[in-house]
Amino acid sequence: MATFSQSSLDKGSDITKSFSQSTIDKGSDMIQDFLCSTCEDKKLDKMADFYCESCVKFYCGECVNMHNKLFTKHTPCGRGAMKKWPVAEKVEDFLLKCDIHKEESLKMYCDDHSELCCTNCAFLKH
Repeated sequence: MATFSQSSLDKGSDITKSFSQSTIDKGSDMIQDFLCSTCEDKKLDKMADFYCESCVKFYCGECVNMHNKLFTKHTPCGRGAMKKWPVAEKVEDFLLKCDIHKEESLKMYCDDHSELCCTNCAFLKH
C-alpha cells in the first residue's frame, strides 16, 4: 500500500481563489466556471474566458486585453484550450474524497485492487 502526498497536486492559492465559490456552495456536480482574477480582486464575479500560464491567473475578455498590452510575451489560453487550464484546489479536494467515507481523503493506493482508498477503506477492505 503506497501513500501519496496532496502537495504533489497543489497548484497554488491563486488558482483556488479563481474557482467560483458559488458553484461549490450550490453543491453542483458540474464544474461550471472560473472567475476572472482581476475582477474578483475588485469584488466582481465575472466569468474567466482566458488563463495565463505565466501569471497563473484567469482573465475575462475585458481584462485579458489589458493583460496582453502589459505582457506582450505571455500567451493566454482561451476556453477552447481548457485542457491547459489547471484544476482548482477545491475541485481536487472534492475529487479526492472517498465515495464511502465522505469526509476522508484518498491517501493510499492499493496495488492488489489498483485503486486509491482512504485509510478507513485500506484498513477494512484492502
